[in-house]
Amino acid sequence: MIITTQNSADLAWEKMGGLLPAIIQHADTGAILMQGYMNKDALDKTLEIAQATFYSRSKQRLWTKGETSDNTLDVQKIYSDCDKDALLLVCRPNGPTCHLGTESCFAEQEFNQKHFLSLLEQVVKQRQFDKPEDSYTAQLLNQGTKRAAQKVGEEGVEVALAAATGDRDELLQECADLFYHTLVLLRDQDVDLSEVMAVLQQRHQ
Repeated sequence: MIITTQNSADLAWEKMGGLLPAIIQHADTGAILMQGYMNKDALDKTLEIAQATFYSRSKQRLWTKGETSDNTLDVQKIYSDCDKDALLLVCRPNGPTCHLGTESCFAEQEFNQKHFLSLLEQVVKQRQFDKPEDSYTAQLLNQGTKRAAQKVGEEGVEVALAAATGDRDELLQECADLFYHTLVLLRDQDVDLSEVMAVLQQRHQ
C-alpha cells in the first residue's frame, strides 16, 4: 500500500521491534541506492518534510539523509510490502547516495539495462542545464527543435536501411543512435521518457 500520515500506524511496528527496513529506490532509473531503518518517528518526519529520514541504531537518534553532506533524498512515494513490515521509498537523490561518493551503497551491482535509458535521460537533462562547451548533446539542444528532429529522422532511415540490408552490427549501432537522439528531441520538447512509457503501458492493457 502507499504510505501516508493517515495509515502509517497500520504498519507492523510491533512485529519488527519498532523498526522497519527501508529500501531506497531511484525514482527515475529504478536503481537500488541504499537501505536503512525507520521507526515511526522517522517515518512521520519523512512524510512531513518529504526527505528520507532514518533511525540510527548506533547513535540512537533520527537522522535525515544529507544533513551533513547535503546529498539528500527527495521522497516521491512510499510503499509497504504485503506484510506491512518493510518499506520502499521512491526518491530522487541530490548527489551521490553512498558516503563513499558512489551513486549506490551497493557499488558492485550491475546496472540493469532496462533502466539505462532513464539514466541516459538524466545525463541529457544535465547537459541541457550545464551546457558544457565540449558536449555534443548540449550543442545539439542549442541548435533547436528543427535540428534535433532532423537527426531523429536521419537515424530512423539509417535503422531501416541497416535492417533491410541485413547488417546486424550496423543495425545495433543505428538503433543506439536513434534511441539517443530521440531522448534529445524529447528533452527539447520538455517531454519525460516516463510519459512515453505510460502510453506504451496503456496500450499494453
